[in-house]
Amino acid sequence: MNKQRKSPLAAVLVGGLIGLGGYILAAPAYAHNVVLPFVTHAEFFSTETHQSPPIDPQVFVAQPSATAGVGPQGIAHAAGVRNARIGDAGSLHIVNAQDKPLGLSLAAWLGATGKVTLMPMKDGHEKVKVLLSHLKPGGTYSLFENHFDQKPIGFTPLDGTGKTNSFVASRQGKATVTVIAPEPLTHDNAVLLVYHSDGKAHGMSRGNIGVDAHHQLIARP
Repeated sequence: MNKQRKSPLAAVLVGGLIGLGGYILAAPAYAHNVVLPFVTHAEFFSTETHQSPPIDPQVFVAQPSATAGVGPQGIAHAAGVRNARIGDAGSLHIVNAQDKPLGLSLAAWLGATGKVTLMPMKDGHEKVKVLLSHLKPGGTYSLFENHFDQKPIGFTPLDGTGKTNSFVASRQGKATVTVIAPEPLTHDNAVLLVYHSDGKAHGMSRGNIGVDAHHQLIARP
């Protein structure tokens, strides 16, 4: 009587399942592409820290009666400005912590949108494709990675080197960027879009937060 032969692939799968061998344990957390929507950093921050009313901790609007102070992210701001609130009139013009205009209305700032596609690679790296729209036309941006498992939260360039993570938005306020991350992203991380209001990328650094660098969008696995 002829015995049915198992295919090599079936043998590997069965052996891995029975013995919990290296084939199963070495598999990545996910072996397929994952698509994540961006949300505004203002919304993300306000939800995580229970802000009432919800605010953007890194951009400001004029309020003549406001005194100089320090915001919830430790950003010192000048007199005459306060943190922008998500519920403020969209027509308000936003400024930095030193009352320097950023050339955007609050509606334009909060209206940026996009998505992230995480694509695991066989060499252990991860290809990250970012599609963005409604950015500041010609604005300078960088992609960083949040490290929520660090205290305080750490930030590194998404490419690990600060050499390929920065870009300039098109005249239509759009951008498509692909970066190779050193390691796969997990829930301990996030993809962060930083707007550079001084028009300069800062390499390994995000810049001076609230002054020339401002978190705009974030996507967390």
